Formats: sequence, C-alpha cells, structure tokens
Amino acid sequence: MPSTRTWFITGASRGLGRAFAEAALAAGDRVVAAARDVDPLAGLAEKYPQALLPLTLDVSDRGAVFEAVDRAAAAFDGLDIVVNNAGGMLYGMVEEATEKQIRDHLDVNFFGAVWVSQAVLPHLRARGSGRLLQVTSMGSGGGMATVGFYGAGKAALDSVSEALAMEVEQFGVKVTIVQMGGYSTGLFTAGTTRTAPDPAYAELRARMEEMWGDEAGPEASTAAPAVMKLVALPDPPQRLILGDKSFDYVREMDQARAEQYRASESLSRMAPG
Repeated sequence: MPSTRTWFITGASRGLGRAFAEAALAAGDRVVAAARDVDPLAGLAEKYPQALLPLTLDVSDRGAVFEAVDRAAAAFDGLDIVVNNAGGMLYGMVEEATEKQIRDHLDVNFFGAVWVSQAVLPHLRARGSGRLLQVTSMGSGGGMATVGFYGAGKAALDSVSEALAMEVEQFGVKVTIVQMGGYSTGLFTAGTTRTAPDPAYAELRARMEEMWGDEAGPEASTAAPAVMKLVALPDPPQRLILGDKSFDYVREMDQARAEQYRASESLSRMAPG
C-alpha cells in the first residue's frame, strides 16, 4: 500500500464517517468523502483543498455509486481504503413498519453497502491490495425490540461480508467487519425514521426507551484512532468490535446464546442431519 493512501468513505458528512475522514486527512492521506449532503464538509475542504474530494452520493442508487467510485479512483489514481459507513436507523416495532420504510431502510443499510463493495472491488483487485471496512453494529448478532430492521440490515451485511472476505483475499484485498458500539453520531436523531406507534406496544416501547436512555455515548472521534491502527495492520482481523463496553456486551450476548443452545441440546439431537 502506498505511503499516501486514498480513502473512499460513505456517510462522511457527520458522525463516524466524518471522524474517520478527519483522522485520515490529519495523517496525510487523501479522502473521497461521499454523502447525500456534502455542505457540512465545506470547512474541511477549505482546510485540505488538495487532499479532500467531497462527493454527493445516495448509496441506494446503484448506478450513481459506480459512477462516483470511478470518479474517485480517477481523481486520486486508485483507491486503497474503503469504508462502508453510510446508514440510518428505522426505529419501531416490526409490525408497525410500512413496506416503504423497510425497503428504504435496507436500500441504504444493506444494498447501499453491497453496491459500494461491488463498485470498488475492480479497482482494489487491479491494485492487488486494499482494505474494505464494513461498518456494522455490536448488535448485529441478534435482534432487539424497536431496532429489529436496523439489526437485520447489519446482520445481512455481516454475512455477505464474511463471504466477500473469502472471495477477495486471493486478490490481496482484506475485508474487516467493524462492529461499532454506541457513539454520538446523530443516528438516533437526524439519521432516524420512526414508525407510527401502535398503542398495543406502548408498555414495551416505554421500557425500551428507558433502557436506551438519553446518554449519547462517546464522541465519534474517539473511535478513529482504533480504525487508523486497524488499516495499518498487515494482517487485519476479519471482525472487530469497536468499543470497550461494547466488547463486554457482545461477549455476554454470545455466552447467553451458547447457554440457550446447551439448554435445548437434547431436543436438537433428536433430529438427524
């Protein structure tokens, strides 16, 4: 990988994407910062006029994704690190969500990431190297009330990314699934679509909102040093939980699931196969 690396980051105008872009630029790298609205990047573009290329992009538009990636690669003579970060939140119970809400959500959180992956791989493969970071969630290993579709999109991206990692390793391309913890990114405010509440779920909704609480979490910038170290590793992990508390939480969830399997093992073994 060259000493000055070129990043392609989606969802780069705020939150984690913005934090990763700022860290890469501060390290002397070049960044193509893709977002639906690039106006918030104006100040950063003034600070790094030669190293930052803001690019307006809706990742749910497959054709636009391929055009944007080709433009990015041409602008900086190839790509080295791709961060599939664009996403949003669909908040509400499974029964409450409309078809349009579900499809729009997965168009960004799952299909958008797939389109970016497909578009960048010819460029990375031609280079014989590269890193693809798939930003998912610490909760992608299981569903939780009120955020079921968010978890579903991230879990689907987890699975596809595992397959992708096997497919592209032969070309020198490394894929890492970055399971993010809870950071202050605006996901639950500006990035959230809410279902129309059904009174039947009022009690559960109140319990879940109490559980989520009002704490925004650490600033997104605090996650950037770990990502910068990750992309510098010669043999990066295929999965990385990002967050101290999140690591413990995921481990507890995995242990609880293993206990559930053990509790029903005799029933499982009744069936052949």
